[in-house]
Amino acid sequence: MKKITERLLSWASILEENTLEQARTSSRMPFIYPHLALMPDAHLGLGATVGSVIPTLGAVMPAAVGVDIGCGMIAVKTQFTALDVAARVAGGTPLSDLREQIERAIPLSAGGRNNKIVATAAPRVAELEALAVEAGFDPATRAKAWALQLGTLGSGNHFIEVSLDENDQVWLFLHSGSRGVGNRIAQHHIKVAQALMTKWWIPLADRDLAYLVEGTPEFDRYIAELRWAQHFALLNREEMMDRVIRQLGDFMGAAVEDVERINCHHNFTQKETHFGKSVWLSRKGAISARAGQAGLIPGSMGTASYVVAGRGNVLALESSPHGAGRSHSRSAARREFTHEQSREAMVGIEFRDTAAFIDEIPAAYKPIDQVMADAADLVEVRHMLRQILNVKGD
Repeated sequence: MKKITERLLSWASILEENTLEQARTSSRMPFIYPHLALMPDAHLGLGATVGSVIPTLGAVMPAAVGVDIGCGMIAVKTQFTALDVAARVAGGTPLSDLREQIERAIPLSAGGRNNKIVATAAPRVAELEALAVEAGFDPATRAKAWALQLGTLGSGNHFIEVSLDENDQVWLFLHSGSRGVGNRIAQHHIKVAQALMTKWWIPLADRDLAYLVEGTPEFDRYIAELRWAQHFALLNREEMMDRVIRQLGDFMGAAVEDVERINCHHNFTQKETHFGKSVWLSRKGAISARAGQAGLIPGSMGTASYVVAGRGNVLALESSPHGAGRSHSRSAARREFTHEQSREAMVGIEFRDTAAFIDEIPAAYKPIDQVMADAADLVEVRHMLRQILNVKGD
């Protein structure tokens, strides 16, 4: 850990100057208490740095939560082993069949939606409808087809993977968030916060650090919709995982045993107590890592991911990194890397071979091994996972 200032601590050994300056700016906001914690995967974000843990007194910055509210990971350990999978492949059922089955079962890519609300999604949609009534809003005013997006993946760094741990046990692993409705909720409240800053003549070093003050109607409305979107994201991952489990069961010719399941956010805000005070803790690209708490830290397409247990590091506000963290922007990655390099990085992994994923090449991210070394006092590694199958949206 490096103490940058009294209000900024960093666990990142790889940190670009513009990212550090952005974090400095965020840490100077008057309601930060006691300090902002930069995670090992920190990189430039909208307003606040991705990979930062931001405790605030009496205020929340919507852009510092992130526009994909509740984005996170879910993983399920199954009873199958690498030998079980190899036997199915040797018997004439290639892994490409499983990948294609998953791609048919789950709508991919930006804007992807289901044609109808399927049986497994129906009770989850009903639960979200009831929660929306309690929260006092209609999510359709933010995104009309929100219910049809429950159980959809999205694009960018979102993925579904079948992986093996160090004991050759099969895990299912996926990454997604609150889809279009969460994005619309976030964008709406960022604009509300910015309008209030203008109305009250409050100067900001970055307009994306606009904030809502606790006790105001605008703050209450944001928190109500934020909590709903966080739950949508969690149920979205559960719905997709149930579909992946069904496809794996069909592929293996046997029902999947859900041996262990972990579902965690890495873009979210909640009330927590740190250094003797109740704060709003925003984790933008970070997971909660209380002592013993299970968590998930993915690498990148083609590299290892980790199942971890938190160490409850007090200075890090009981948090840890959420992944590898980008070292190249998407446009920079497309300029620097080629489709052939992307193929080389995915040797031995079943995936959809397309130039659309060049910006997701592992070289566009920080080395996950270094990120995990930096996080040694934040989490304990329980399992290291290596993917054998990858599904992504364009």
